[in-house]
Amino acid sequence: MLPDCGSRLLPGLGENGHEWFAAHVRSGREHLCVRHLEMRGYKVFLPCYYEHRRWSDSIKRIYKPLFAGYVFCLIDGEVLGKLVTTPGVIRIVGDGRRPIPVPGDEIDAIRRVVEAGLGAEPTAFLQAGERVRVGIGPLQGAEGIVLRMNNRHRLVISVSILQRSVAVEIDPAWVSIPPEGLMRAARSSH
Repeated sequence: MLPDCGSRLLPGLGENGHEWFAAHVRSGREHLCVRHLEMRGYKVFLPCYYEHRRWSDSIKRIYKPLFAGYVFCLIDGEVLGKLVTTPGVIRIVGDGRRPIPVPGDEIDAIRRVVEAGLGAEPTAFLQAGERVRVGIGPLQGAEGIVLRMNNRHRLVISVSILQRSVAVEIDPAWVSIPPEGLMRAARSSH
């Protein structure tokens, strides 16, 4: 199980007119920023993963944010501007004119990956490939793109506004598309 990275505060998605926004924060300071945001009463989500680092005398297992430099906050539009006054927050991700909310289904899919403990890791953002829905298993209902890498199937879940993705190994039987569709998605990833 992953250490608590801020996911314990996840209420229902889109609850009471609140939406998820991505806060661009100082990279490497995500955990500190989460603490500041929590102290101010914000509900935050910082999805993390384990990484093995080789030191001179050992290999250590550390956890890192899946989306380096970003923290997700569930807030309503009225207090959105106050978010940037939090230490460590650089800006709220948007189109240059206004902040844009992150779709709740993307946050929910990332939350499911983290909670399932399936060994997620950051991966390149993908736009091409076959989009699938997971029909069974711990990621049931999550949508993403299936790739085949090193004879393993990976589900790539993207956060469009950040143009970042997370890959997690899945059992092909979980995917609710025909096996030939899964293979087509795998071939298109090469």
